[in-house]
Amino acid sequence: MNECSVVLMGNAVSDVHRHTTSKGDVMARFRLVVHERRYDRTLERYVEAEPSYFNVVAWRQTAENVLASVRRGDPVVVSGRLRVREWKADDGRIKTSGEVSVQGIGHDLSRGRSAFSRAPQTESRGQQLLSTDAA
Repeated sequence: MNECSVVLMGNAVSDVHRHTTSKGDVMARFRLVVHERRYDRTLERYVEAEPSYFNVVAWRQTAENVLASVRRGDPVVVSGRLRVREWKADDGRIKTSGEVSVQGIGHDLSRGRSAFSRAPQTESRGQQLLSTDAA
């Protein structure tokens, strides 16, 4: 299977929203902005290029951790699978958006400090860890 893996460094520009599927899976979703910087030789300095916006989606325990940890404005590093979606808007124009399904996420520690704490284990996850440790 081919997939497009990416690592994005940017800022959360929306609150994290919680959704629950009909099967009971938790999903967290927020918008991320990435500002590319490039050197402009005519100005002889770095300038910011057009920002790129992405939808970021996390599932299950990762979603719970994102909901508890990420706030609007936070600098984050997201790694995951990129999908580009196209749809037809009400006015008939074709729109596109990039969506990253999270494989790993954390605060960008080059821009601040963060304190790590382990997430509480769910009962089924705890049982799985105990049975794996016993083997």
